[in-house]
Amino acid sequence: MYIQTRDLTKKYKSRTKDGKAFVAVDSVCLDIPPGQTVGLLGESGSGKSTMGQMVTGLIKPSSGQILCDGQELSYPIKGRARQKIQILFQHPEISFNPVLPLIKSMTEPYRLCHKDASESVVLEDIEKFGLHREHLYRTPRELSGGELQRAALARILVLEPELIVLDEPTSMLDVISQAQIIHFLIDYQALHKTSYLFITHNHKLAEMVCRKIYHMENGRCES
Repeated sequence: MYIQTRDLTKKYKSRTKDGKAFVAVDSVCLDIPPGQTVGLLGESGSGKSTMGQMVTGLIKPSSGQILCDGQELSYPIKGRARQKIQILFQHPEISFNPVLPLIKSMTEPYRLCHKDASESVVLEDIEKFGLHREHLYRTPRELSGGELQRAALARILVLEPELIVLDEPTSMLDVISQAQIIHFLIDYQALHKTSYLFITHNHKLAEMVCRKIYHMENGRCES
């Protein structure tokens, strides 16, 4: 899957007296080749998370194009692209129902893909991330940030994505959990040729994991 954006723009209506629209993302062009990690580097408020959410179809662009293997994707994104383009959020708790045990949320993608959603199958998958049976029967508030992030990643991978937007995936984690997530992502990519759009404010981390880095500032982007 080769994802490209062409002049992708997101504007929000003004709430101020002058009526001037706020431009969160301004005519951004990205190329995300198959099997590569492309970085989107910028400070908070630069527009990088808005960009990532447009690529995954969570936010409707004001203008511009998103191309998948040369074909334009329209909003809302449907079909194969909807399943194969996924996002891992900075705050993993938003991926889970806060009042249900983890297993209830974990089984959803299995059913979506018509896969076996039995406890034994889910358990085998989460154990790759250092999680165990007892974690499945806890609510999100009973899990640490690192445990939730690993569960969120395990849940995404059930869908066998071809592109994962990684929106500050380690910024809320301790150093050990950060290293675990990064090493797993590198190993997984080598095996499955998955593409990553790696959104971060961390220059050193971007340089370590990304083949190409785009810099965002005030909604504008340059490589």
